[in-house]
Formats: sequence, structure tokens, C-alpha cells
Amino acid sequence: MFLIRDKYASHLLRALAVCLFLVATPGFSQSAPTITSSVDTTAIKIGEQLHWKVTVETDTLSHVVFPEGQTFSPLETVEAIMTDTIRKTDRLTLQKTYALTQFDSGTYTLPAQMIEINGKHFFTDSLVINVANVAVDTTVQKMYDIKPLIAVEKSRSIPWGLILWILGILLVLGGLLYWFVFRKKPLSEEEKVALLPPFDRAILGLKQLENSKYLIQDDYKTYYSELTNIVRSYLEEDVHVAAMESTTDQLIDKLEMMKDAGKLKLEQETIQQFKKVLQTSDLVKFAKSKPDTSVAEADRKSVELIVIKTKEAIPEPTPEELMQQEEYQEEIRQKSQRKKLVYTSLAAVLLLVFTGVAAVGYYGFDYVKDTVLGHPTKELLEGDWVQSDYGFPPVSVETPKVLLRQAVKLPAESQATIKEMQAFAYRNPSALFTVATTSILLAQSEEPDYEKSSEQILQNFEAQGARNIITKQEEFTTRTGVRGVKLYGSGKFAVPDSEQLVNGKYAVLFFGGKGFQQNLILSWQADDPYAEQIVERILNSVEVKTTL
Repeated sequence: MFLIRDKYASHLLRALAVCLFLVATPGFSQSAPTITSSVDTTAIKIGEQLHWKVTVETDTLSHVVFPEGQTFSPLETVEAIMTDTIRKTDRLTLQKTYALTQFDSGTYTLPAQMIEINGKHFFTDSLVINVANVAVDTTVQKMYDIKPLIAVEKSRSIPWGLILWILGILLVLGGLLYWFVFRKKPLSEEEKVALLPPFDRAILGLKQLENSKYLIQDDYKTYYSELTNIVRSYLEEDVHVAAMESTTDQLIDKLEMMKDAGKLKLEQETIQQFKKVLQTSDLVKFAKSKPDTSVAEADRKSVELIVIKTKEAIPEPTPEELMQQEEYQEEIRQKSQRKKLVYTSLAAVLLLVFTGVAAVGYYGFDYVKDTVLGHPTKELLEGDWVQSDYGFPPVSVETPKVLLRQAVKLPAESQATIKEMQAFAYRNPSALFTVATTSILLAQSEEPDYEKSSEQILQNFEAQGARNIITKQEEFTTRTGVRGVKLYGSGKFAVPDSEQLVNGKYAVLFFGGKGFQQNLILSWQADDPYAEQIVERILNSVEVKTTL
């Protein structure tokens, strides 16, 4: 009986011991963490680096968040080295090293850094860092004056692909214009003959007819048709008589009338000989007559003689006729020049149309229109941007233009809570675009009231003529992890120097800490794609200091 009780008591004691151990274990795991920090040196030269190391010892279940971004101001963070982790039973040791530097000489305070453990904030000790100048031996290295500013041409983004296409099209069109319009083309035999004077052309035609095979082939009809056409064409061009459509009798009558009027000094015998040749030709063409070959050859020689005598019988042109001929030639030259001008203009118009269609297809109609006609926010977007810090505590932001300091006069009701306010802004009335920053030092070391600031900004919008303001709010985080509040929305905004209201948008960022607040304010016209890109780029560039 006693033995059984002893065994029962022994088991009970063991169970109690296990319970006590389980109860004690959580209490040990929740012991307070320890944080230590140190630097490898407190004195550096300009541009040298020092290493700041922070060690956190806590239990294995803790969640630790180390500082991120430029939180060591006035020192600059060069690199955050990967965290080293050491586990020992139920304890965890974390070591994080930061490489820091400074490019101005002086004495600086490395501010206390916040370590977040399980949602609670712990702060390291602050340190004093001395940054010394680099000594320069002026006996060896001469000192020179600061060089003057050099004007640098603005860089602009160039669509090389489109430019190459346009150049290719220009080369093709230029080649076509040169080949078909401006090039001196080699003349064909027919063109060379056509450019000859009427007399030379007639004699050449008679020589070619002499060497033809019409008579050998008994093709008298073609032979006489060409023979009479040669002489009739000559008479029309040189004697200015309607010969091609006239019958034999009509043509002979016209020549005799010109002879009687003294306009053609031709012998009657020559006219009769010409009439005889024309009558023989009529018989061959219409009565199917077939003269001897010798007669046909003699008729050709007769026509050649008639052409020569007719040329000699034409009176010399008067000065008035010569002037008319010069005017006629000048008119022909002007027509040729106008024709070339029309071709060139047509090619230029086609080039512009083709280039415009290609640009619209590649970039879109609105982009091409805004490029040709100009658009204020497009020019801001594609201009040279500026990255700078504004105010204290500084707001670092990239903007299309430099923000200018604004004169700030605090109202009486704000002077008790605000110690100092610095404001910088850029406004483009034609683009209806505004970007501004404010840095505020509070009179008391307290957290800023973002709700009150939001109400004040909305009241300022309304005081400037804005109506129907829609407001939304969300958390905003910079690229380096600094958290803030974003107030944004839309409304009807007033156009400067006008009573007109346009659809607009706005965005306001709030950052801050104990004793200070930083704001970034943006407003722009709705449905402006270039303004949307500007705002996105600005918001992605914002950085702020988290401590004074």
C-alpha cells in the first residue's frame, strides 16, 4: 500500500516538474532584447567610408526591422551590408553593418537609429563623427581659379528609327525626282529627229525613204504616202500652211495665193512640178496605180528639190516675228519650269503625307499633333529634369523645372503651433500644372496632424476657386521604405485669369515625425497623358528624411 502511494507520488512530482518547465519556458523566450551599436572610426577624410555596426540579441521568435534608406543624415548611406545571423539555443543574434560617408568637412552627429522589434521601437546611441579636409601640398600641386560655366546644348530624345525611315523615303523620292524630272535623259533616235529643224527633218526623212525597201517590195502606196507626208509636214511647219488636211488642188491653190501675195517667192514651175507629184501619189493611193520604179525615184528627187527651193523661197522673218518666236520659246521654257515645280511640290506633299501617316501609325495622332503644334506638358516631360533637395527637413524630389522659394506668411492662428515653414513651387499656367513642397518645423516636439493639414489644403483649393472636390486617402511608401500618407482626388479647378473651370486632379503626400512635417503637393489637368507621366515620375522620385 505504501509502495503504491510512493509510486503515485513520484509520478505526480514528475508531472508537476514538467508543467513548471513549460510555464517557465515562455517567460524566458519573452526576455527583453539587447541592442548595441559601434563604428570602426569616428574620424574620416572627405569621401572616406566608416562602418556603423548594430547588434541585436533577442529570442528566435522575434521580428526585427533594421533602418532602411537615407536615415543617417547628415551622413550618406553608401551600402547596407547583408545581415549576419547567429543562433544559439533559443537566442538569436543579428548583426547589420552600414557603410557611411560624407563629402563636406566638419563635425557631424550620426543620429540615433530606430530598430523595430515585434512592433516596438528601440533607439541606438548617437555618435559624433569628424570629417577632415584632405591636405593638398600647393608647392607640388598648383591651385587654379574655378573655371567659368560652359553652356551645354540641351539633350533631346531622338526617335532614330523614325528618322532613318524618313531619310530613306527622302532618298527614294529624291532619286525618283532626279531620274524622271531633273535628269538629262539620253534622247532616242525619234526624239533626236523631232528636235531637228523642219527643213533638216524633211531632208533626213527623204534620205531614209530613199534607202527603204518599199519599192523593192512593190509597196508603192506606203512609199508615196510617206513621201507626201514629209513634204506636207514641212510646209505646215516652215511655210505655215494647212497642208496635211488639204486635198491636192486646195494645197496648190494655197501655195499660188501665197506666191501672188509675196509671202512665198516660189517659181510657178516648181509649184506645177509639186502638183504633178501629188497627183501621181493620189493615183497610187486611191486608184491603185503602179508607176515605174524610175518614176517613183524621180518623184522623190523632185520632192527633195521642191523642199530645198521652198526653203529658199521663204522670206526672212521680220523683227516682230523674231520677237514672237523668242516669246514663244520663253513661254515653252516657263511651262517646262512650271512642270518641274509641280512635280517637286507634288513629291513634297506626298512625302509629308507619307511621313505623317507613318508617324501617326507609330506614335499615335495625339502625339504627332502635340509634337507639331506644341503641348506645354509634353515639353515639360521631354525636357531636362532636375533632382534637388528643398527645405529643412529636406524633401528630395525630381521635377521638370527647379522649384523656386515662395514667400510664406504664417497666419496668427498658426504661429503658436508652427515654428518655421519653408515652401518651394513651380507653376505652369498654360499647362495648368503645379508642383510644390513645404517643410514645417513644429513649435512642440509632437507628431504632426495629417488630418488637420488635409483640411487646410482642401480649404486652400476652394479659396482658389476649386469646386466639387472628391477626396481619397491611402498609405504611401517611398522607394527606400519611408511611409507617409497620400491624399488624392479630382475636382473642378479654376483657370488662372479666367472664370472657366476645368476637370483637374491633385495629389498631396504627407511625411513627418516628432517636431516636423514635410508635404509634396501636385495638381494637373485631367485627361492629360503627359501630365500623368510627369506626376508618376515625380512620385517615384520622392525621398524624405525621417529625423531632424
